[in-house]
Amino acid sequence: MSGSYDAIVVGARCAGASTAMLLARSGHRVLLVDKAEFPSDTLSTHYIHQPGVAALKRWGVLDAVAASGCPPVVRQVFDVGPFALEGAPPPWDGVAAGYAPRRTVLDAIVLEAAVAAGVEVRQGFAVKGLLAEGDRVTGIRGRSHGGSLVEERARMVVGADGARSRVAAMAGAPAYAEKPATSCAYYTYWSGVPVDVVTLYPRPDRLLISAPTNDDLTLTIVYWPQSEFDRVRSDLEREFLAALALVPDLAERCRDGERVEKIRGSGELGGFLRRAGGPGWALVGDAGYHKSPITAQGITDAFRDAELLAAALDEVFTGSRPETEALAAYEQHRDAAVMPMYELTADMARLEPPPAEMQALMAAIRGDEAEAGRFLGAVAGTVPIPEYFAPDNIARIIGAGV
Repeated sequence: MSGSYDAIVVGARCAGASTAMLLARSGHRVLLVDKAEFPSDTLSTHYIHQPGVAALKRWGVLDAVAASGCPPVVRQVFDVGPFALEGAPPPWDGVAAGYAPRRTVLDAIVLEAAVAAGVEVRQGFAVKGLLAEGDRVTGIRGRSHGGSLVEERARMVVGADGARSRVAAMAGAPAYAEKPATSCAYYTYWSGVPVDVVTLYPRPDRLLISAPTNDDLTLTIVYWPQSEFDRVRSDLEREFLAALALVPDLAERCRDGERVEKIRGSGELGGFLRRAGGPGWALVGDAGYHKSPITAQGITDAFRDAELLAAALDEVFTGSRPETEALAAYEQHRDAAVMPMYELTADMARLEPPPAEMQALMAAIRGDEAEAGRFLGAVAGTVPIPEYFAPDNIARIIGAGV
């Protein structure tokens, strides 16, 4: 089927497939394209915090994620070495568990939901350019593998094609609030290393993370300062194992297990926000907002922004709100939602020792599971960051712990 669409979404992973699904469920005609074939993998921290899981539940696809064998994670640990904070982040919209599914699993599940909603999908389709009339984007030009160049038109083209978004580049979407990359990250998977919680291990100039994922595998991630990127990637095996040795218990469990995949990662972990839309185009997911993955907010953010953008475009398509006004409101809502976490993420990505006040805060909540849960909830996004880290709240907690 071809012709004119309400929306063409470029990029069929978390952000794109969910946006396309929601638009189709609202009765709009949607074409979803991606240069990849599914299921396929992509660089990812995997984790979906409770607000993202709540979105999956609203959409009716959480059961498929749970049925994939990805274990739910209710408790988290922040292990600083001499002691560890352990607790359960407060639930979000009745959802208490997070999940860390493989992207081969998650992306395929959301894509299947989009197809079930009536979205037309073209896999292995590379977008070569945008169509335009004056300053308005009117469609795409691209081809399938081995196919001829074709043109498709739509009222709106949505770029969901990642941080290096070609749609954003071709539409001329300006970036703002940019943050330099201050750390790099690599990750891999182990069998025979069972874990049932997500654990963060801050260490001098390092941060390690372990989490359970599909197929009884354990994901381990290591962050180094960006200044060490060239050395780290020159001998990934040595550097990764040296970092694991900073957490002897985890290193021993990994030695007793087996690494089952190569070590993957990136040093391109800077942050930016891009203009969210313009005449005939919009951005969602990492195409519109990118940051260090150290707080693992990417998938959760993509789901939230998919709902915001789908609602805005539904207003446009039904004529209930002018396009310019709807896209401006989408951008304002997105930016207001992300800025506190964006700043916290940038702070964590520097891998610097916590300031004295933060050290006092962590010492005060040591052994207090309820307060530790709220601290972890601030990182998970279930406790508002401005509320938790407000000076009066920190003073209250430190005072109570004295």
